[in-house]
Amino acid sequence: MKSQKDWLVTLLLALFLGSFGAHRFYTGKIGTAILMIVTCGGCGIWTIIDFIMICCGKFTDKEGNVITNK
Repeated sequence: MKSQKDWLVTLLLALFLGSFGAHRFYTGKIGTAILMIVTCGGCGIWTIIDFIMICCGKFTDKEGNVITNK
């Protein structure tokens, strides 16, 4: 199923505030968002992986619905 969350908002949050987990807070993944804050986005690696997943349309919200731009 397609998520109700906006793809562009998720992408921009990951791009500019990814190390703070802002895109994960937005999509409802609170636990992993807090871990991203503590680890500074997994030293940047976790942030890059999430950004790539969002660009490819593979990132999901809390309920497991895919966030796509279509």
